[in-house]
Amino acid sequence: MAGMIFDPGNMSLADLETIYRDRNLTMSLSRRTRDKIEAVARTIADAAAADTPIYGVNTGFGKLASVKISPADTATLQRNLILSHCCGVGAPTPPPIVALMMALKLVSLGRGASGVRWELIELLEAMLARGVIPVVPLQGSVGASGDLAPLAHLAAVMIGEGGAFLRGDGEDKTMPAIVALQKAGLKTLAFGPKEGLALINGTQFSTAQALAALFDARRLARNALITGALSTDAAMGSAAPFRHEIHDLRGQPGQIAAARILRALMAGSEIRESHREGDERVQDPYCLRCQPQVMGACLDLLDNVAAVLEREANAVTDNPLVFDDGTIVSCGNFHAEPVAFAADQIAIAVAEIGAIAQRRIAMLVDPAMNFGLPPFLTPEPGLNSGFMIAEVTSAALMSENKHLAAPCSVDSTPTSANQEDHVSMAAHGAVRLHRMTANLAVIVAIEWLCAAQAVELRAPLKTSAALTRAVEALRAEIPALGADRHMAADLDGAAALVKADAPFSAVGPDLFDGGDVS
Repeated sequence: MAGMIFDPGNMSLADLETIYRDRNLTMSLSRRTRDKIEAVARTIADAAAADTPIYGVNTGFGKLASVKISPADTATLQRNLILSHCCGVGAPTPPPIVALMMALKLVSLGRGASGVRWELIELLEAMLARGVIPVVPLQGSVGASGDLAPLAHLAAVMIGEGGAFLRGDGEDKTMPAIVALQKAGLKTLAFGPKEGLALINGTQFSTAQALAALFDARRLARNALITGALSTDAAMGSAAPFRHEIHDLRGQPGQIAAARILRALMAGSEIRESHREGDERVQDPYCLRCQPQVMGACLDLLDNVAAVLEREANAVTDNPLVFDDGTIVSCGNFHAEPVAFAADQIAIAVAEIGAIAQRRIAMLVDPAMNFGLPPFLTPEPGLNSGFMIAEVTSAALMSENKHLAAPCSVDSTPTSANQEDHVSMAAHGAVRLHRMTANLAVIVAIEWLCAAQAVELRAPLKTSAALTRAVEALRAEIPALGADRHMAADLDGAAALVKADAPFSAVGPDLFDGGDVS
């Protein structure tokens, strides 16, 4: 199994995406962090035995912070905290996202400001290495005072409570946590002072969900540039709006990159050359002409989000925190407002990428707009309906994404007897993104199917070499549409290829080099 050793606070987005996508990866903290972690754990142990009240160390939680807890009850306090907070509901979080969530918790605890013992670090590392992945329900967090319920379900496995997946036993199969630990050769841990609190305070659930959606959105964005270029050529659109001088005059980096990529994708197309002179059309519709402006804005937005989430992934977000001088201070780093804003911005970008792609699909199937192609891209329209309802499906998914793109971060509701009276709603803001990226994958897949069919109908003229490779990658799995057939399998198959990055892999990364779109 591949291994990654990291210094907390220095995880890159590439590192985090590797953790998300590589199920066989193991990871561990640099052992240089051990001395600091153990020193801070001793500070917390001393505070637990002292008379001075320290929130969550020798007191109750939330509105019960004024209740003093005796040193003899420290372990019971932390165990009860985890059990009482395991109130998540709904479907389980996919294991790759839980693994990323565990890694983010390791990063945060590894900064040495949380007061956990080295033994806890080692158990988290071992669970990741041996594939013990907690069952974490998707619903129950409001994104303040940390992702309490989801993180409690993660922490519960460490004390032998709750459920877990075990790599090798099937990702859809769960078992009691204690059984998963035993099968993996691991033992439970009795939490010391503050350790339960350190595990459940934090933004790791929201951040992992948002990061996973970001990684998928960026992948879909680059594939949408490919299908967009293919649609432009299929519709005999002009590449003139992609000239670099246009975009240099505006200066937006994403727009410049998108235009450059579109130019590179279409270079050498016989279809393009066939109508360069004498074309009766003066301008293309916006869904073709304004691709650099729309896609570029989305790329820039995703880049901004990436910077926020990279910082959050490396952050310490529990409460209270222990400073180098031994001071223990209650704070609010667990409030996930930055993640909530980031999730809403991802939602906007995903919705817009799908919106402009859907308009290209609609244009390609419309004989009034597609410049000589048959209605609905079928050789025998009337007897066959071709891509008529595939376009309707793309419209349905586009509309659903627009509804889902409404901001979650502007919502708040008081919780915990008004102690936690403003919350971020980052968790459901991030969780909803996966439905949106799944929808977008299908929209991009439908455009790929339509554009490939349309390009083939332009024969004997050929598209560019790069776009030909994109068509060939599709045709290796899904044949061209002749007579009508059961279409759902085609849509599902094409969407699976898009999710697997097949168009980008076929075209090759060289055409994307120099543009921050990966």
